[in-house]
Amino acid sequence: MSNTIFFGIDQLLASHPSWKLQKIGLVTNEAAKTYNGIASRKALQDAGFKLVKLFSPEHGLSVKGADGAAMHDGVDELTDLPIISLYGNKLAPTKEDLAELEIILFDVPDAGVRFYTYLWTLTYLMETCATSKKKIIVLDRPNPISGILALAEGPFLEPSCSSFIGRWPIPIRHSCSLGELARFFNETQHIKTSLEIIACTNWNRNNFQPDWTIPFVGTSPAIQSFESMLLYPGLCFLEATNLHEGRGTEKAFQIVGAPWLKNDAVCAQINNILEDEINATPIAYMSKENKYIGKKYNGIHFKVKDQAIFRPIFFGLMLIKLIKELHPVDFAWATYPTNVNPNGTNHLDKLLGIPNSESLFDLPFASFLQWATKLTSSKDWEKMMEPYLLY
Repeated sequence: MSNTIFFGIDQLLASHPSWKLQKIGLVTNEAAKTYNGIASRKALQDAGFKLVKLFSPEHGLSVKGADGAAMHDGVDELTDLPIISLYGNKLAPTKEDLAELEIILFDVPDAGVRFYTYLWTLTYLMETCATSKKKIIVLDRPNPISGILALAEGPFLEPSCSSFIGRWPIPIRHSCSLGELARFFNETQHIKTSLEIIACTNWNRNNFQPDWTIPFVGTSPAIQSFESMLLYPGLCFLEATNLHEGRGTEKAFQIVGAPWLKNDAVCAQINNILEDEINATPIAYMSKENKYIGKKYNGIHFKVKDQAIFRPIFFGLMLIKLIKELHPVDFAWATYPTNVNPNGTNHLDKLLGIPNSESLFDLPFASFLQWATKLTSSKDWEKMMEPYLLY
């Protein structure tokens, strides 16, 4: 078992910390499991840790809540512990929520992307722990789409586009663990909370999730496979359009579709431009979550050829540009209402982290290509992160 990945939770369970019988709060969800598939909260409780309260991020403790839907407080059937939602009427625990607690644990699997909200729940938690003088311990996990910093892709978030899907300047694909980012933000955002990271073992930064030899666990309703997770950083931009990103099918974030899509033509162009990285195949499908109720989609199914060189953000930008050029009448930008952005406006700006982003897709193709290449570069990121890396 020497090459088995052990998560932070596994390392903690194998130790006997002095605070084991102190009152512990845990931020977690059902996707947070030990290396052998036991829910972290249950494993801690069974090992005698004094858990008294749970907190859950977006999608709720069950990881079944719809994207952007407010989650409510409740009681966990597995542990009988109270659940306080950090994606309902508040994004951070209050001082009152933390008052009785002596230690705060965080164990939530990530998807390796800036606009995946679990990271930002962690930052709000760190801020509250700092003001409440509570220690926070992050039970770290590997980045499932690898820790290869050369694969990090921008753009870096501009402060004017700060939101709950991107608070502070980092690239979209960050190639870091949440423990590493917690260390980075604690210093660079001057949070100065009492922070400890329990690192994983046997993780090589070059590893992708399938290399862990541990079954994939879905991290949210639409991210139920490694293939979806790999494409998600680029195909998530479709949320800001009238195209369908595959939600409501078994291939969410692996397909794109619309009744009007000239899928053969788009496939030909994608396969020509990105032939070494990805393969695009025309398909037809229906969805339970239709943007076009009761209509058949002309779709495209994407399959990554080489994950070690695939650039999902560049691919996503290029895909939207090609579709927009081929469908000047049918293509449209769209709002994307969520609990944190009720009117759904400026969604692409928030995802990309740059203002007036829709206008960039009006550039002539050669200029757009130049812009996308420059924008997705994140060459300074590795140097910025170097002091905070754990692996």
